Amino acid sequence: MIEGLPGILPVLISFSAVFCAVMLVAAAKRAGASGTLVGLFSAVCVLILAVQAYLGFSGFYLEMNSPAPRFITAAPPAVLILVLFVLVGMPRGDSPLRTLTLLHTVRIPVEFVLWGLFLHGKVPQLMTFEGINPDIISGLTAPLAAWLGFNDGKPRRAVLIVWNLATLALLVNIVWHAVLSVPTPLQQYGFDQPNIGVLYFPFIWLPAFIVPAVLAAHVWSLRELISTKLSRKI
Repeated sequence: MIEGLPGILPVLISFSAVFCAVMLVAAAKRAGASGTLVGLFSAVCVLILAVQAYLGFSGFYLEMNSPAPRFITAAPPAVLILVLFVLVGMPRGDSPLRTLTLLHTVRIPVEFVLWGLFLHGKVPQLMTFEGINPDIISGLTAPLAAWLGFNDGKPRRAVLIVWNLATLALLVNIVWHAVLSVPTPLQQYGFDQPNIGVLYFPFIWLPAFIVPAVLAAHVWSLRELISTKLSRKI
């Protein structure tokens, strides 16, 4: 735990992690996944959150002297598991698209958490909306995309594809700068105020679950939008 932080910051990041899990499970239900698959998906989300909570609370990611910094291993397991569930396990169809789009509203509280961590010296300014991270736009436009991206319940595929690709680019931007701001041999940014806040519980849930969940939502949405569009042309 990080001492001296306002209590609202751990509350916001914890809410954001739970919100992502709930929205992914809700999308699985809307997609028509079997009860067994939905239950397994829910259990996997809970397991990832529990394991990362333990590792973050124990200080596992604070070890920076090993040849391969431990922080690098935080996100890949969740990315692999969630994306595999999306690509292999989930039924095809556009029914979960609105839910997946609204999941991205989580990027609003996340940005305020990063801003709060910056104000308390735990992440560099470049990771906030005062720096070079405009990812809050993704969260603010998600409800608009969920509204304009549908016509009488049918998805406007071009609108949703463009929005997903644009906001995916914003996600890649912040992940790139966040990873290279951690005090490891790979560090390229934030030397005066490195990215250390996300190495602690509960903020480890940001790279280890929230970012993979947001990425999985993009992959899931684009799978439905692009594959359906291509199949119609064929």
